[in-house]
Amino acid sequence: MSIKDLQPECIWRNFDALTQVPRPSGHLERVQQFLLEFARRAQVEAFLDPAGNVVMRKPATPGMENKKGVILQAHMDMVPQKALTSSHNFETDPITTRIEGDWVYADNTTLGSDDGMGVAAIMAVMEAKDLRHGPLEALITADEETSMVGANALPEGELNGEILLNLDTEDEGEMVIGSAGGVDVTATLEYKSDEPETDDCALKITVKGLRGGHSGLEIGIGRANANKLLARIVRDVISADDACLASWHCGNMRNAIPFEGSVVVTVPKENAGDVKTAAEDWEKTFNNEYHGIESGIRVTVEEVALPATIVPEGIRDNLVDAIYACHNGVLRYIPTLPDIVETSSNLAIIDIEDGSAKVKILARSASESRKENIATMLLSCFSMAGMKVELSGEYQGWDPNPDSEMIKVMERIYEREFGNKPKVTVVHAGLECSVILSKYPKLDIVSFGPTLESPHTAKERCRISTMPKFWTLLVKTLEEVPEK
Repeated sequence: MSIKDLQPECIWRNFDALTQVPRPSGHLERVQQFLLEFARRAQVEAFLDPAGNVVMRKPATPGMENKKGVILQAHMDMVPQKALTSSHNFETDPITTRIEGDWVYADNTTLGSDDGMGVAAIMAVMEAKDLRHGPLEALITADEETSMVGANALPEGELNGEILLNLDTEDEGEMVIGSAGGVDVTATLEYKSDEPETDDCALKITVKGLRGGHSGLEIGIGRANANKLLARIVRDVISADDACLASWHCGNMRNAIPFEGSVVVTVPKENAGDVKTAAEDWEKTFNNEYHGIESGIRVTVEEVALPATIVPEGIRDNLVDAIYACHNGVLRYIPTLPDIVETSSNLAIIDIEDGSAKVKILARSASESRKENIATMLLSCFSMAGMKVELSGEYQGWDPNPDSEMIKVMERIYEREFGNKPKVTVVHAGLECSVILSKYPKLDIVSFGPTLESPHTAKERCRISTMPKFWTLLVKTLEEVPEK
């Protein structure tokens, strides 16, 4: 069975078409043209704005002209994560999908249901001839996964609607009315490399088999971070086995918990066996520590060619100490909502080799003062290692509006259609709603979607049985939007 055979057909057919178009963050030309061509075929107005966002407009169905205007919003880019064994090229290759029980997966890559399902739902609405709705706009933003580029550059005055329905959350049955803010922390250092001892041997130490995950939605689960595990190993072999650090490469997206990575160290040949034994011990330790959260963590060691350069001892020790000390994970839960993460950081990306070191972190918080606090903590940590630290890509949180007219409408629809009440909540993930709201402060915003699991990992999946409910809620909401 193909995903095109799943229900509702209108969403799955469009999602299937979307999977054939490469759209990793930073490489969106093909998907932008795909969406504009789709709009032409669907006979709806569409244009590419200066920020790279695709905007579509569809007039109200007859008799619905007096309804408040609705903006349907999703993002077009996807996180390009893949398993180490995958040869997938996100800039050229389509996503291959498969069905297992109640779930749709990709083939050892991210599926792109974040936020391809939101985009596919918008496409289904825009092409439909049998839906009842007021004036509609679609805002499909560019590069949400890399600091919300399209939302931040969204021109003021471009949108006309009074209600925004964000289709970018991951739990069917939840309606989101608030989200965390975030800031990118980047630490860099240029150094003069040393040469390794010619009679040393080089070992590549790899940590893999971790679950990874979304650094906002899944940071509170306590999953292992490959960079933090590597830091423990590297510090150990430096101390015990006279190891020198040649390179460190782990992680590729700020908003993804790194699930695998490697370092290359050089050691005296007589110590190579000790490093391999240490790796076996660390593998056991990690699996014990993360029992019930992770399974199958692996630490491997293989001999590789002697590298041309290594990190000088003093620089190496400062870098490793800073990485070891760097905060990662949950810092604080919301005191009044103790199940929801307030403040966190994700030690996302480390690249060290040939005279250059770069560390990238994403810090999040529902509190502006706490966001500033954790950013300063991270800045202080890496500044003490002599690194240059920059803060960028900052966005504020989305403050909940419990008096939202639309949330009341949608709660009523959900209970009537499905026989139970939805969960109205806030999330620790960063949503574009906060950025859009800063430009259009009078918008009434609700975010909802089907159930996705493990976005930003090669195990990302979408739950098939939640799609009909998602579509029904969207269709009924458009029908019952209040009048102006």
